[in-house]
Amino acid sequence: MVLLVPFDGSALSEAALERATEFADYRDEEVTVLSVIPDDAAYARERGWVDADEAFSVETVADRMREQAEAIAPTATFRYETPEDVSSMASTTTDVSRTIREVAHDTRASIVFIGSENAGRVSSPVYSVGSPVSEDPQYDVHIVRHA
Repeated sequence: MVLLVPFDGSALSEAALERATEFADYRDEEVTVLSVIPDDAAYARERGWVDADEAFSVETVADRMREQAEAIAPTATFRYETPEDVSSMASTTTDVSRTIREVAHDTRASIVFIGSENAGRVSSPVYSVGSPVSEDPQYDVHIVRHA
């Protein structure tokens, strides 16, 4: 089985990765770190993934996320995805949530450790990936609220 950790570089996603790694040692499971990186420079700048004057590329952000994740969990598998636009009506958060759920199913995750900025506050606001990801009965969810 796989423990999946959506990772956005925030302190809470780092804490989620630390806890997943500890849990993986206990259960002898592997950890997969997932960074969902929309191809959207404004979104990346809002999250501090790139500086205002820096050129944006998904690969650059992915490399940074990989380095940050490897510093915490060197044996974890790193993966990044860029959400596909399914509908012009969907928000970026919806696209990110959908991508996390797809990867959770693809990897047959037993537990998803969520610790993003929004999911750490509350799992049900409109802007959070926590609620849609936590609604799926195919896996357990561990929401990290404190870094």
